[in-house]
This record gives sequence, structure tokens and C-alpha cells, in this order.
Amino acid sequence: MQSNNPVFRRSEEFNRSGAGAYHGFGQQPGYGQPGQPYPGYGQPAPTPTTGTGRMTIDSVVQSTSITIGITVLAAAVTWLVTPAISPETGIPSSLLAASVIGSGAAFILSLVNSFKRIISPGLVMAFAVAEGVALGALSELFNAVYGGGIVVQAVIGTFAAFGGTLAAYKFFDIQVGNKFRTFVIAAMFGMVALSLFEVVLGLFGSNLGLFEDGALGLVFAIAGLVLGVFMLILDFDFVEQGVRNGLPERESWRASFGLLVSLVWIYTNLLRILAILQQD
Repeated sequence: MQSNNPVFRRSEEFNRSGAGAYHGFGQQPGYGQPGQPYPGYGQPAPTPTTGTGRMTIDSVVQSTSITIGITVLAAAVTWLVTPAISPETGIPSSLLAASVIGSGAAFILSLVNSFKRIISPGLVMAFAVAEGVALGALSELFNAVYGGGIVVQAVIGTFAAFGGTLAAYKFFDIQVGNKFRTFVIAAMFGMVALSLFEVVLGLFGSNLGLFEDGALGLVFAIAGLVLGVFMLILDFDFVEQGVRNGLPERESWRASFGLLVSLVWIYTNLLRILAILQQD
């Protein structure tokens, strides 16, 4: 089964077909057994193992903890080193620069990591740093404008969404099909395209209201939050497939990158929802 997720489809191991990818699913005689070749690959199927050199749940947890830790640290440093926002001085230029540079670097590195065939832990960590800088600047801005502990609420809500989605995925045995994958990926690219279009319109003094505090902005943010939860479900499914396929341990960094992207997506949309609700 081939992945529709651009983060994971660059990994050949994620896209192996046949019974070798799923123990007991659609199994055919001679295939999917350790030491037997995959159709069209001519290579022995990997022997599932939890030992050194193979991707495991533990290795994914470790790499994800590192990337999230780097992101949080970079965000905290950005918050502390940039001047505070005040009614007298307005938004400091250094804060705007951190937001623009961090966002731009994170966007470029996200494309590189998404389409790079062999994942690089260094580039994933660089993405975490850039994302942290951008989130630190964004969080400081929201905190100054809206107050009320909005950043803390968004952080707690993000990890609550992560834990709740993971629990639902495991306890309710959620099965991910091709139609669901296609829908989520198409919706994700659609929202990104709409966001970029809104930015372009803003350069010409116009907008659709997607980023404003009105009803349309709230609907767009809620849709983004729901989509972020769906993205987490895809991430959990791909991690589970990767462990079953016996992926190389370095692929844990690809999984951690995908999870970080989903968490950032959820956090930013949750931050906007809380801001809009406080305005009401």
C-alpha cells in the first residue's frame, strides 16, 4: 500500500506492498515471510525485530521527544530574548524578524524533509529549531494581544488532543483506509493553498477573512483543528506500519517530523480559536 502522505511516501520501506507490510493481512504463500522476496523488489523481507537498528515505538518516542524538546526550548529562548511588546513601543522589529525568518526557514525545511528520500536527523532538528523560533514569536504576540493565559491553554489543549487522539486510535482500534488518507491529504493541501491565497490578498489590501476574529475565521480555525487531529491519526497509522515493516531506526526521525508538523498545526489553530472566543 502506497502512502499519500508526502512526509512518508519518500520512504520506500513505508510503501512496500503485499503481506510483508501487514502480518496476517492479505497474506500470500511465499511472501511476507522472513527471508522470502517481495514481489518486484527481489530483496528478502525484513525480519521483524525490536533490537538495535530497527524502528520501534521506543525509538519513535525518543526522537519525537527530542524534536519537541528542541522546539519548546527554541520557542522559550525566542520569547525571552526578544523585547516585550508594550503600547508605547508596539511590536518590536526583532520579534517580527524572528517570526518571518523562523516561519520561512521552517517552511523550506518542511519541504526538504517531506521530499527527501533518506531522512536526515540533523535537518529534522533544524526544522524543530526554526519552528520553535516562529512559534515563540507568535506565542509572545498572542499573549500580549489577548492575554488571559491563552498560550498555556493552547499548549495544554494541544497535548490533550494528542493524548486523546492516541487513546482513541488504540482503544477503538481505528482503521485507516485509502479514502480517509486521500481526504486528509487533500484537505491539508487545500487549507495550505487557501492560507497562501489569503496572504497574497493581504499584500494587495484585501482578504477573505480567514485570519480575522469573525465567524469565518472561527470556522476556518475549527476546521484546521479537526484536520490536525485527522493528521495525527495518519501519523499513528504510519508509525504502526513502519514498526511492522521493520524499518531502519533512522526512519523514527521521519515519524517524529510528521508528528511535530501535526502538533504545530493543532497548536496554531487552537491558539486562534481561543483568541477569537476571548474576543466574543
